[in-house]
Amino acid sequence: MTTVSPILQPMAVLAGWTMLMWLWMYATRIPAMGAAKIDSKTLVGGTGKDLDGKLPDKIQWIAHNYNHLHEAPTVFYAVALALALIGQGDGLNATLGWAYVALRIVHSLVQATVNRVMIRFLLFALSSLTLIALTLHLLLAVFQG
Repeated sequence: MTTVSPILQPMAVLAGWTMLMWLWMYATRIPAMGAAKIDSKTLVGGTGKDLDGKLPDKIQWIAHNYNHLHEAPTVFYAVALALALIGQGDGLNATLGWAYVALRIVHSLVQATVNRVMIRFLLFALSSLTLIALTLHLLLAVFQG
């Protein structure tokens, strides 16, 4: 039987959370597009950002957060996988992984609801410091080993 590295659990939760944000984004964006009389069948090119100013800000906040979950968290996925691969995905690193994921989920909820910039910034900064610590642990492990 294969033992699963504990750091893969928060990694899986963050991936699942990202998919929940995707569902929330489309569950709100599609009706909002209909209400705004935007005919998606005639749209050519562009990005979701093009809907800023055409859809309510609260709808776009969710989409913006979904995009944010594809930025810094991609580094987390790589670091978590590498730590798991080299047998360093337990203990403090697993705890830091859970802290990172918790901070990112709270960041998502703040951005998608009240969107207070200073609260978001604090959560982003704390999650970034957590990710820096995990990355430092990975660097130390692979270059000291």
